[in-house]
Amino acid sequence: MIAPWFLLCVGAALACWPAPPTRLQVAIEPPATVRIPEVWRVVRWLLPATLAGLLAGAGGAIAAGVLTLAWSQERRAHRRTDAELAMAAHTATALRTMVAELRSGAHPVTAAEAAADVVPAVASDLHALATAARLDTELRAPALPQLAAAWTLGKRHGLPMADVLDAARRDAEAGLAFARRMRAKLAGPRASAAVLTGLPVLCVLLGQVMGAGPLPVLTGSTPGQVLLVAGSLLLWAGTAWCRALTGRVRIR
Repeated sequence: MIAPWFLLCVGAALACWPAPPTRLQVAIEPPATVRIPEVWRVVRWLLPATLAGLLAGAGGAIAAGVLTLAWSQERRAHRRTDAELAMAAHTATALRTMVAELRSGAHPVTAAEAAADVVPAVASDLHALATAARLDTELRAPALPQLAAAWTLGKRHGLPMADVLDAARRDAEAGLAFARRMRAKLAGPRASAAVLTGLPVLCVLLGQVMGAGPLPVLTGSTPGQVLLVAGSLLLWAGTAWCRALTGRVRIR
């Protein structure tokens, strides 16, 4: 079983081998550099499927690819949630700093620059807001939409800037507190979903230890290969469904 997979991998590698650049490409295009993160991303995707294919056939390769996809999606969702919480905290801190500066009599531009010193993670957006306010242009801050909207509202209608930003601060802090509470409450269901996802693998290993022999059936027969692919697809669907249910809560 290993020899056909080895020949298949060699053929795929030769088919994907890049063609040598022409003289025009060498003259126009800069030399391409391969970065380590890009190589690791490709290896992270191909290595599990290749090893599973060598050990468990085509069904194992497909199952490993599907499970790798599920793991990657779960990791991206976790990182996205962390980034949203971090950005909400940065927004609340920047608004709190600006309100304190405005209450002490500082100009909004000076308050924004002071907030940039306190929150370096969004310093570029705060400096952009300060520059736009100094030049009397449209206020834009992709990372701080609440602050930009509140600043624009106060400037357009002549409202006290400290009061407007303080209202935005209270809203940002309330949304952050709500998101943190919901994340803490959803920790239990997410842990249960993770346990249920790994339970089929544990059952297969337990059956192999007990002598039932599920691994030879899954790796050495056509129905077993089909069941292996179907099980991995069901696991991926379960993780996607749990992620959709627990990811409905967003910071507003």
